[in-house]
Order: sequence, then C-alpha cells, then structure tokens
Amino acid sequence: MTPPPLSRRGVLAGAASLGAALTPTAASAAPASAAGSGRAPKKAVVFRDVRPFGAKEAVDLTVVDGRISDGPAPRGAKVVDGGGRLALPSLVDAHIHPDKTSWGGDWVTRKPASGIAEYCAQDVELFRSQKRPVGERAYGLMAHAVTRGTRAMRAHADVAPAYGLAGLEGVAEARERLADALDVQIVGFPQHGVIRTPGTAKLLEDAARSGLVDMIGGIDPISFDHALDEQLDLVFDLADRYGVGVDIHLHDRDEKGTTVLRGIIERTRALSLRGKVTVSHVFCLPFLPDGELDTTAGDLADLDIALTTVAPNESLVLPITKLQEHGVRVGLGSDGVRDSWSPFGNADMLHRAHILGWVTDVRLDDELTSCYTVGAHGGADVMGLDRAEFKPGDPADFVLVRGECVPQVVVDMPQRDMVVHGGQVVARNGELV
Repeated sequence: MTPPPLSRRGVLAGAASLGAALTPTAASAAPASAAGSGRAPKKAVVFRDVRPFGAKEAVDLTVVDGRISDGPAPRGAKVVDGGGRLALPSLVDAHIHPDKTSWGGDWVTRKPASGIAEYCAQDVELFRSQKRPVGERAYGLMAHAVTRGTRAMRAHADVAPAYGLAGLEGVAEARERLADALDVQIVGFPQHGVIRTPGTAKLLEDAARSGLVDMIGGIDPISFDHALDEQLDLVFDLADRYGVGVDIHLHDRDEKGTTVLRGIIERTRALSLRGKVTVSHVFCLPFLPDGELDTTAGDLADLDIALTTVAPNESLVLPITKLQEHGVRVGLGSDGVRDSWSPFGNADMLHRAHILGWVTDVRLDDELTSCYTVGAHGGADVMGLDRAEFKPGDPADFVLVRGECVPQVVVDMPQRDMVVHGGQVVARNGELV
C-alpha cells in the first residue's frame, strides 16, 4: 500500500547531505615509520580502493589504532582490498529491545492484545516459554545487527519483578561477547511501570548501584503509571545519585505527553543533568502547532535533551529537520524485534533508514541521504559517540557496499559486503568474521 503524501511540515527536507564539506584523504600504502616514536603502532590497516560517500574517484583509507589517519601507512600495515565499493559510516541503533526477542528461535504465534498492560503480560509468557536464555537470544540479534553494519546500540532491557535483573544481565553478557565489534549502552527499562508494579523501584536502584546500567528508563508516567511526579522524581533521583543517564519512553500523543515532557525538562534543569537525558518516541511532538514546537525544541536544545524515533508511521515520526534546526540531537532505532509485541523487525538499521524515507514519502537525493544521516550520525550524537565521517581522527567504523551513491543505497539496501569496527573487519557478506 502506497503511503499518503507528506502533508505536514517536512520531516527531512532541507537536512544537510551526509558527505557535505568532507574530503576523504587518499592515504599512501607505501611503507613508512610511525610518526614520532619510530615504531609501528599496534594496529595499522589500509583499505585500498574505496569510495567514501560514493565519491567518483576511489581512494585508500589508512587506519591507525582504530582511527582514520591522514599520514602515510606505517610499515607493515595490513592491506584490505575494497574493490571500488562505497564506504559509508556504520549505523547506530539508538533504541532497541534485544532482551525481548525470539530472534533465531522457533516461530511464536501471537495472541490479540490491547494496551501496554496486556503486552506486558504476553512478554512474561514469552520469557517463561523460551528455552534459550536472554544472553543467547540477545547475542544472536546483536550479532546480526553487526553484520548489517551497526556500530553501536542503546539496548533497553526490562526490569520488573517477573524477571529480576535477568534481562539486564543477559544483554550485558551479549555486550561482552561482542565487545570488539559493537558499542552498547544498556538502559534499565521498567516496562511494567515504576510505581504500579511494586518491587520495580528497588530493582532499578539495585541495577544503578551495581553499575549494570548506563541509564535508567521510565514509561508514560501519567497514562500508564498514573504517578507523574512519583515516577519522574524516582527516576531522576537515581540518575543523579548514581551518575547514570535517563531514557524515558513517552507514547502519549496529547497534553499528557506534553505535560510529561515539561516535567522532564524541569527536572533536567533542576538536577543539572544537561546532556544526560533522552526521551524516546515522543509521539506528542508531531502534533504540536509550529509555535509550541519551536518553544519546546528550544528548551530541549538548551538542556541538550536528546530524542529518538523508530519512524513507526508518517504521523508519529518526529519532525527531525525542525528539531535539528534548533540543535536537538535526534537518533533512529529499531525498537522491538520479533517479540511478543510484533512479529516484525530485523535490527537492520539500513532497512530502518529506508523505512524512514518510505513513511515520510521522500524522493529527492538530499532527503534520502538525510535518512542515512539520521541513522548514522544522529544515533552517534544521541549516544555521545564520535561521528564516523572519514575525517582524520574519526573512528574507523564503516561499511563497504556495492552501489552508485548514498540515495541509491538507502533505496536498494544492498548486502553489507564488509563491516569495519575500530579499523578491524568484523563481518563479511552477512557473517561475523
């Protein structure tokens, strides 16, 4: 079914192109001594014959200790032939739930559900029915994401009395197994509610105190937890006391959503948590009048509160371009993947960039390129990672694909022939190395 034409303010129109003002350095592969020390660095690789951002002329990229170098290749550097392929920055999944997945297992027949509470009950049923532990299932999904060109992800794992900390521990186990291929931040996510489910608050504190999480989550403080101040006060207090971040799910589309968002802004300011707070989904923002959206975006930018979207449909995707114009960090994510909520999902962020373009009905080259930009640089910004733009000193996190240009790659979604993380090849032809 063809999506309706974009009828509200442009979601992506006018965003800067991915490779604007970037001139990749052609690095010589000739032997040379490492600068200064007179000895070769630990890891030096030359990726020969690649086309960053689809440049017409291929170059050689020199990587030293995981970073793009503008100097000559050190003596003894390994050479990897790129075969004239496009080199594109690896993607970042800014919002995914790997603990819930049934990926790699038997087909799950789902039952009707209406509302978060019923989905939560089915989550528990699926968790108890799985023969494979969380760590194994999460690893399978996260490894698959690597083979599709994901360099980093923010992983939400459920924290509730029904699971204890098993979800967090399983995702942490998978993160450790993939430490050389994937950067992961873990969010302790109270899917069953912070207040409405007794025992959850203590589990969140245990997770924060133990260092098991990078961030504390929350969910719809008004419409689901029915405790706006109590939930937000608890979540922000944990973040403040234990030095972790905040990432709150906000699904409300009306004034309940804007009320929660205002509460998040106020607490971020009061506790000096600037740059450490993210709000996910934020379905209320697309429905705001322009003036109110501008005011809200200004407040978010002033406190460096980041946002994430999973581009679920045309009406609920965030107005990305408008937010970015105000300086708000916006990332793109997969959300749930083959869990009790939905049979869909694949943790392929190139596919998600494609979906972003599809639901926003874009067709121009710069718009299609912007879809990739949100998936690559937007997610990196949300997670506080350096962008991978092929400039000297940038992380050598990129994918090699066959294609003509970035817009065509977004549309065609070619196989990721090679995935490079920290200058090392971690996947080839859809398989981990």
